[in-house]
Amino acid sequence: MDKGSIINTTVDFVKKELEGVESGHDWWHIYRVWKNAQLILVDEKADALVVELAALLHDIADAKFHNGDEEIGPAKAEEFMKSLQINASVIDHVTNIIRHISFKSGNQRHIFSSKELDIVQDADRLDAIGAIGVARAFNYGGFKNRAIYDPEIKPNLEMTKEEYKKSEAPTINHFYEKLLLLKDRMNTDAGRKLAEKRHEYLEQFLNQFFNEWNGRL
Repeated sequence: MDKGSIINTTVDFVKKELEGVESGHDWWHIYRVWKNAQLILVDEKADALVVELAALLHDIADAKFHNGDEEIGPAKAEEFMKSLQINASVIDHVTNIIRHISFKSGNQRHIFSSKELDIVQDADRLDAIGAIGVARAFNYGGFKNRAIYDPEIKPNLEMTKEEYKKSEAPTINHFYEKLLLLKDRMNTDAGRKLAEKRHEYLEQFLNQFFNEWNGRL
């Protein structure tokens, strides 16, 4: 199969697999990450097939919805790619990106790193900030029946990976524990430029939120 056919088949597979899932991690999240990755690829040299496959398959079985099992996603992606008879080196690269893309996998970067991982991780992080990031944060908070905000529960910036995964803190805390940190953790020049405006939106939103919460506006 040529690249176009592989990508089109992968799009169809992902749409079917993610039908009906929580909307912050559905096909449209994948679509936006895929488009972000293509945008970054304009300025960053990398293997486009690896980048696009990883972007499309990175949340094919998100561990959050599979009892924290972080191997289901890579395994499902690998099985699918093998069915298309994709080159083994591409399959291995894509599955490694899926294993190491998450925010709390930063301390594992010495285990695996590549320009393609940098691009897909930036593309995914871009979808966690800006207006879409705000919408996704509160959508997931509602899905998990979390409070919007509780002044008595302070953000915890020292959580371990396991504590982060199990956290049930209010959604506003998530802005401080993850979203506001992403701009300075972007990997590529293109990703950093794209993150600037979205980060500003997060800050403006929080300023407005706390003004309204405290009856100042």
